[in-house]
Amino acid sequence: MNLIEQFVEKISQSLTGALEKAKSEGKINYETIPGFVVEVPREKNHGDFATNIAMLMAKEARKAPRQIAEIIVEGLELKDSDVERVEIAGAGFINFHLSVGWLHQILPVVAEMNARYGTSSHGRGRKVQVEFVSANPTGLLHMGNARGAALGDSTANLLKAAGYEVSKEYYINDTGNQIENLGKSLESIYLQKHGINAPFPEEGYHGEDLKDTVDKFIAKYGKKYVDTAEDLRRERLIEFALDEKLSHIREVLESFGVKYDVWFSEQSLHDSGELEKTISELKDKGYVYEKDGALWFESTRFGDEKDEVLVRSNGIPTYFAADIAYHKNKFERGFDWVINVWGADHHGHINRMKGSIEALGYNPDQLHIIIMQLVRLFRGGEIVRMSKRSGQYITLQELVEEVGADAARYFFVMRSADSHLDFDLDLAKSQSQENPVYYVQYAHARICSILRQAQEGKIQLKPANKIDYSLLTEEAELDLIRKIVELPENIVGAAKALEPHRLTKYAHELAGSFHSFYTQCRVLNDDKELEQARLALVNAVRITLRNVLHLIGIKAPERM
Repeated sequence: MNLIEQFVEKISQSLTGALEKAKSEGKINYETIPGFVVEVPREKNHGDFATNIAMLMAKEARKAPRQIAEIIVEGLELKDSDVERVEIAGAGFINFHLSVGWLHQILPVVAEMNARYGTSSHGRGRKVQVEFVSANPTGLLHMGNARGAALGDSTANLLKAAGYEVSKEYYINDTGNQIENLGKSLESIYLQKHGINAPFPEEGYHGEDLKDTVDKFIAKYGKKYVDTAEDLRRERLIEFALDEKLSHIREVLESFGVKYDVWFSEQSLHDSGELEKTISELKDKGYVYEKDGALWFESTRFGDEKDEVLVRSNGIPTYFAADIAYHKNKFERGFDWVINVWGADHHGHINRMKGSIEALGYNPDQLHIIIMQLVRLFRGGEIVRMSKRSGQYITLQELVEEVGADAARYFFVMRSADSHLDFDLDLAKSQSQENPVYYVQYAHARICSILRQAQEGKIQLKPANKIDYSLLTEEAELDLIRKIVELPENIVGAAKALEPHRLTKYAHELAGSFHSFYTQCRVLNDDKELEQARLALVNAVRITLRNVLHLIGIKAPERM
């Protein structure tokens, strides 16, 4: 239930009705009513809702905004609407003050909806695919992958809560140059471990994890592939490494709370002929030309700085060609909205990707690309640069082991994707009010403690429809209920904007409102009816906070 949406609709209809009535009575003249907003104002003394309609009408009606506002207010029909008072403020804003009864309505709804509270049918079941991380299986997941995992998963959870049918997907880059280089790297390590001089390739991968992979390969096969043909040896090493790396990636991501619906192989685009068909289709549509023995896509026709190679002069398709075929495949699977989470180094790839989609006859607006900025880790005020495992960068697994999945996910989602993120490891591990993860989770644990105390004291919460919520009149109580009311609207707004960081902001504000309430209002007290109302309120906060934390992908602990 979106209580805010319901009241906005009621007030909007009343405003429109008042204008139509005034026009019929000759008090105001206009052709059309402009698009106006009814919203919750930032300042509490501006009422529960406010509208700018009078100022928007001024030009067409040829009257001062305050005069128009007076005409509108005079004609408002607000019976049975919980509106207690209407005032005109400033240049012509119309502010609506509601009775506290409108807030009390939400508490039994939260209790009844429970885990579903906050969800909506806004998306109307539109099919959405969110593809994120999709790291090359040639090494360990790093900080960029970690941020992408947290943002992508939270975005997908958010969209699902807003009523979309969501599929989470990982694109496996299991072919091409990086796989060839992986094979060469593994082969060099394998032969060296058997005392054979095999220079390490210049373009090879230097991670310590590859040595571990080769050790496992030797434990299984020994010297079996030392004297075999080079192609066969590399093929077996690559097969073994891909299986091991992908298993490790799955395991690490699952420990981070991320589970995919689909793991899509790039190699399958080659094997099925989809890649070749896609290139042929672009040729037929006149977007491909030949130059220097290579095939080029005319991406400059779609705002790109230069055209891009699809097939090299040696006949080997580029990664870009495979990306086009992959996105064509996405739309052929019936997705209405395709969302990619990419690193900042892929920003220049956006125009050509959208251009290729348009060239194939799809709406480029149905492809949305979230670009996320870099992460810097700090410990003791100093930047952390090196990893024990990778030898180059801090891995996702190392981060989870040090600060925990909850803290890592919350910190990664806490800032908008397009903001650079400074991740303070010491802060993430601290059990203090300054740590936003601890602050929010502690609020949930404190609520659970109150409910346990009530249970231990043989206090049983009445059914939601048997509680007198009108007893909740303290400002701290009403502020807390207002914050609960905001959740459905918050989820829809964050889903439309693809901004999961709004959830962490909301969770922190809700926790703050609860902590303030806790210091001002005694829940367990001698007034049994008030006690029941306050228990119902804190239980509603528990449900709301838990639901938000689960969308972010972190636990709502009962004890801390």
